[in-house]
Amino acid sequence: MEKIRYAIAGSAGRMGRMLIEAVMQSEDGMLAVALEHADSPFIGKDAGELIGQACGVKITADFAAALSAADVLIDFTRPEGTLEHLQACQQHKVGIIIGTTGFDAVGKAAIEAAASNIPVVFAPNMAVGVNAVFKLLDVAARILNEGYDIEVIEAHHRHKVDAPSGTALRMGEVVAKALGRTLEEDAVYGREGHTGERPASQIGFSTIRGGDIVGDHTVLFAGLGERIEITHKSASRMPYASGSLRAARFLRGRQSGLFDMQDVLGLR
Repeated sequence: MEKIRYAIAGSAGRMGRMLIEAVMQSEDGMLAVALEHADSPFIGKDAGELIGQACGVKITADFAAALSAADVLIDFTRPEGTLEHLQACQQHKVGIIIGTTGFDAVGKAAIEAAASNIPVVFAPNMAVGVNAVFKLLDVAARILNEGYDIEVIEAHHRHKVDAPSGTALRMGEVVAKALGRTLEEDAVYGREGHTGERPASQIGFSTIRGGDIVGDHTVLFAGLGERIEITHKSASRMPYASGSLRAARFLRGRQSGLFDMQDVLGLR
């Protein structure tokens, strides 16, 4: 079987470098395209040198031209950039793995529309362990459906630009759906001042930003006399990269469709 030809967006960033490392270590994949914005100081440099191993692939800003050499794009950039990349992927019939978070309703609709033309894996978190936690939360919420207050606590590095994280929001969505509720009705994002007594149906979110925390997420079910906590902690970005490659393998041979990591892992 031919190797998967990967394009990496934001290749000089923290996640981009981790993706390059994962692709170069994989037996069934090869780095075909490394992309950066036009004013990046890394344009024209060997992408492999970002991880200390030259590979012959030069970093480019010519996104549309470069995509003709790729089978799939992995994108962990910003919503506005990802949506531009999505258009180019449709033009070149290239699948896309979207790990970017912070999309508004219009952005999400654009991704859904694109999936009628190309295969898309769109997930708030690509790590296999996190997606196992999503499944555990669904089970836990159905069992702890009465008499437990639910709080979602997440922590990330100082550079993260959206809050709460996409993963935290998905955790809240999973719990709310399992309880037959909606996050739009029940979520409260932070508390300050005289808030009054906590409503039983509330799903609270607390956000921490600081240092180089890769990503910690906890869902707390607080009852009378006991607490149940389901936690995932990331020590590096490699789980996100490894999960992205697993998603790319899932897209092999698919012409269109919108999927997430629950589909990739067979957890539906």
